[in-house]
Amino acid sequence: MSKTIGRDLTEGSIVKHLITFSSPLLLGNVFQALYNTVDSIWVGQFLGPEALGAVSVSFPITFVLISMVMGITMATSVLVSQYAGAKDADMISRTINNSLFLLGIAAVVFTGLGLIFSRKVLMLLNTPEDILGYAVEYLNIYLLGLVFTFGYNVVSSVLNGLGDSKTPVKFLIIATIANIILDPLLIFGFGFIPRMGIAGAALATILSQALSFLLVFRFLVKNNHLIKPDFKNFKFDRDLAWKLIKIGLPAGIQQIVVSMGLTMMTGITNLFGSNAVAAFGATSRLDQFAHMPAMSLGLATSALTGQNLGAQKHERVKEVFKWGNILAAGITAVIVILVMAFPGAILQIFTSAPHVLDIGSRYLRIVGISYIPFSLMFVTNGILRGAGDTLPTMVFSIVSLWLIRIPLARYLSSFKTLGVDGIWMAIAISSIISMTMSITYYLSGRWKNKKLVTKNAH
Repeated sequence: MSKTIGRDLTEGSIVKHLITFSSPLLLGNVFQALYNTVDSIWVGQFLGPEALGAVSVSFPITFVLISMVMGITMATSVLVSQYAGAKDADMISRTINNSLFLLGIAAVVFTGLGLIFSRKVLMLLNTPEDILGYAVEYLNIYLLGLVFTFGYNVVSSVLNGLGDSKTPVKFLIIATIANIILDPLLIFGFGFIPRMGIAGAALATILSQALSFLLVFRFLVKNNHLIKPDFKNFKFDRDLAWKLIKIGLPAGIQQIVVSMGLTMMTGITNLFGSNAVAAFGATSRLDQFAHMPAMSLGLATSALTGQNLGAQKHERVKEVFKWGNILAAGITAVIVILVMAFPGAILQIFTSAPHVLDIGSRYLRIVGISYIPFSLMFVTNGILRGAGDTLPTMVFSIVSLWLIRIPLARYLSSFKTLGVDGIWMAIAISSIISMTMSITYYLSGRWKNKKLVTKNAH
């Protein structure tokens, strides 16, 4: 494959590809978490609880918008990887153009509707009156930067599909550093820059996102001339656009379903008091970091699967499944050992309250067991996504969360002998069932029928 198209994942060591591809993604996840944490620190520590509450209450709205778009970007990555495997530069370019066109329309529509209805939506979410004004101000400014957020995500997905996971992360790190610098400058003012408060925090975010998008877009145009966006000769491809939506919509819905499910789990935990809620909040953040290696490997398996299916190298996909799961299980096993052996010490990063530490330690000892099956699920779902078979993973999420985890958490926690530990047991059980569904579907081989691309004879 020409170097201008990207990194060829259809040749060479699969283990090496998985490690070298997933490592930058893992670093990117860490910096993304840092990005969000820095925002919360500046707002919460220096602007007060009302401002922090305004940012927090805006999150569900922005998450839903971004989730829907992340489905399209994931679909873009799938198609680009398969066309890269088939060495079809023309279809890669057409996919990029149509994806940018769809997301451009989405950005305009979502921004317009958001600015019109932001106050009403926030009121529907029962936003307290004392933070409503802050929340509207923050959300409206954030919405103006959606075009940059969408743009960065789609170009990053293109590069990931081409086998380049390093470049998007490099620009994400630059954006994170820019955000760290801009936050205090715009929040408090400096020299000719006026003090902007919470509006400054929102503006720092969209300026940082704009920087990352412009840099990664410039890279795509400058260094990948065969697949750079060609707006002069752009032609809307209805079939290709429908293919992007058909692949991406289930993935976007899955993100929303997971978010709503986690909200419901928090509601059930609330019944057991503030200590349980605090423990759940702390352990959920630990879960996020514990799952990062497997999530990164899942994205790597998607890229490798897409390119190898495009190249009609089905045997290599079996190797991707095998080595992806071995790596995910091995890395996660180390995390499990640490979590099971030193739960209290790890939780003290977040809190020193004895009751919270006790509840959180029990959570880690119960749920920690399920980290390995959860990691296998990430990798297996990565195979299915790389094949473009996204509907089953959406169904698995709905079943495991809404038909198993939530009802089981309510039921088990109703026993006095279990109490809040019943919720933790439901999380572990549903994770194991989710893995079982994913692997069973993979072994059925039905995902192989999702043929999206035929190899270019030229």
